[in-house]
Amino acid sequence: MKKTLSIIALSVIGFGFVSCKKENKEEVLLERPDIHRSAAADSSNVAANPETAAPATVSNQPLTTIALSESNFDFGKIKKGDKVEHIYEITNTGTNPLVISEVKPGCGCTAPDFTKEPIMPGKKGKITLHFDSTNFDGNVNKYADVFANVEKAPIKLTFTANIQP
Repeated sequence: MKKTLSIIALSVIGFGFVSCKKENKEEVLLERPDIHRSAAADSSNVAANPETAAPATVSNQPLTTIALSESNFDFGKIKKGDKVEHIYEITNTGTNPLVISEVKPGCGCTAPDFTKEPIMPGKKGKITLHFDSTNFDGNVNKYADVFANVEKAPIKLTFTANIQP
């Protein structure tokens, strides 16, 4: 009898933890002020597990508009172990200063550099993505999300490479 009660008690307690945890996850999604409105509305930006998802970065700056020289780059064939980089040029086409608050690569093999100071209207800035091909073979597709004071943030920059032995 004691074993049955203990199992029932543990089951009830276990379910309690699950339901609390689920409620907390929902609260995190609904009450996080650090998620940009347009990023939260875009279902492609919602991670499968909100506890492990990195928060989106929001700029408190007035919105502006941008033009990219390109949003995708192909390195072509590169040798395994090569460390390559590509510079994406970004132009502020709006009337307010452009502030890039963060560039988040999709994995640790990619490291970003970017213009840290505000980019004035009509001026250009740079976002450089450095890629280390050491742990890859064959075709790869990588990305980085750029968080800035634009309506449709984050901006996704992508690149591809064909890693040769």
